[in-house]
Amino acid sequence: MSRIGNKAISLPEKVKLEVKDRSVEVEGPKGKLDWTLPEGIDVVVEDGAVQVNRQNEKRELRAMHGTARSLIQNMILGVSQGFSKDLEIQGVGLRAAVKGSDLDLSLGKSHPILHPIPNDLTVTVTENTKIKVEGIDKQRVGQFAADVRAYYPPEPYKGKGVRYAGEYVRRKAGKSVGK
Repeated sequence: MSRIGNKAISLPEKVKLEVKDRSVEVEGPKGKLDWTLPEGIDVVVEDGAVQVNRQNEKRELRAMHGTARSLIQNMILGVSQGFSKDLEIQGVGLRAAVKGSDLDLSLGKSHPILHPIPNDLTVTVTENTKIKVEGIDKQRVGQFAADVRAYYPPEPYKGKGVRYAGEYVRRKAGKSVGK
């Protein structure tokens, strides 16, 4: 029994969802996304609601039922509202800038890091330390933000590094001088 998979997804009025063979296509004001359904999962659209069903009770299908429903809901939210992730850079001399189609990161290394920005994402930098990643695909927005954070994750002693906005970094005490 999948509690998530059995819930119906409400379809906003500006969003169109089509199912062709095993392909789900969602189109809305912000763009268009498509995804291929796993075997044994069916999608039914009726009365402005989307229902995700599985054909039998096999373990693999039960596992994919809720996942498929969540992915379809994220597609619907993405084309109607979009997704965003905010990153903050903390530390003296650490900064970021957008240069053409690259994100230029100066993170205290001997060289600047140029991270390419995919065409379907929008990246803006304010105050040289705040990075906002926006797009319609939740997975691509989250992966881009995780890749940027991975260059210099926040360290526990001074808290320097790239972190998600509002992320709590557990601090450690520094080295103590013994007698």
